[in-house]
Amino acid sequence: MTKVLAGHVAPAFTLPAVAGGKTFSLADALKKGPVVVAFFKVSCPVCQFTFPFLERLYQAHRSDAVTFVGISQNEGAQTKEFLAEYGITFTGVTDLDGYPVSNSYGLNTVPTVFLIAPDGKVQVSSVGFGKADLEKIAKELGAYFQKKPARVFLPTEIVPDYKPG
Repeated sequence: MTKVLAGHVAPAFTLPAVAGGKTFSLADALKKGPVVVAFFKVSCPVCQFTFPFLERLYQAHRSDAVTFVGISQNEGAQTKEFLAEYGITFTGVTDLDGYPVSNSYGLNTVPTVFLIAPDGKVQVSSVGFGKADLEKIAKELGAYFQKKPARVFLPTEIVPDYKPG
């Protein structure tokens, strides 16, 4: 569950990136366009299953003004290893001690994925792995950038409709 649902304003945050010694600010990212925020834990099997699909969506939109960020509930070294192991090239950040950002979103399950519009309102709020939710994110991004929705799932892949986090 999450207390941040579609139509709600996403809580602002700034967190340290796991690479490059920089910080990530949701407010700054929203100035550029929509943002896909994905909360995860490195030991979560459903996160491990979900993140390659998020990477596929990210790759389809690399040249667009959209930002993807993975928010880890683990420390930096473990997060870097997770991102490398699953081939994730979008920005990874770590939630701070006590998980203030996860708590501000009311999370008790990972993965939880949000599509946030540039005005700060959540368009998609997805808990666990939801095939339809990821396809909805692809559709919303396609509409925003006036192009065909990116293919998240290949016809040859057998992907369940849902996996609880």
